[in-house]
Amino acid sequence: MSLLPLIIIMLLTLGSAAAAMMLRNLIHSALLLILSWAGIAAFYLWAGAEFVAFAQVLVYVGAVSMVVLFAVLLTRRSRVDPEVPAPAMKRLFLAVFPAALIAGLLIGAVLGAFPETAPQPAPELSVKTIGLSLMGPQTASLLVIGILLTVALLGAIVIASPEKPENKP
Repeated sequence: MSLLPLIIIMLLTLGSAAAAMMLRNLIHSALLLILSWAGIAAFYLWAGAEFVAFAQVLVYVGAVSMVVLFAVLLTRRSRVDPEVPAPAMKRLFLAVFPAALIAGLLIGAVLGAFPETAPQPAPELSVKTIGLSLMGPQTASLLVIGILLTVALLGAIVIASPEKPENKP
């Protein structure tokens, strides 16, 4: 398996996530966040986890990104907020320090993940088995989560909508 696609996926994902942290425009940051989620889905495809990749695309790239964009667009004020520029070094530190911390944790987890014993064979699991499990015993859970997310979005719209003054005679 070639590492060139992995490097391209890594650069796309980390670059878009870093750019999302550095930008001051909230809508541009949300769009770059969608691109980084798509990069994570591409990594899952590269790793051979097709079901997880498609779930990533459906849930994060599709549903969650639309909720984020609608929430941003619905909560924006009609007036333009003045941009308050942060010092460049402070923004750079606030972006690089957490990224370095997470990279260190990931490297430590990967290096500690290889046991010295013989690896156990992975259980035989297919997309059909997972789908049957989700649409069988887990159907009620999926419906409850869908209703909960819909109610949360409607509540956010109600909270974000401006109050109309009452006309009393």
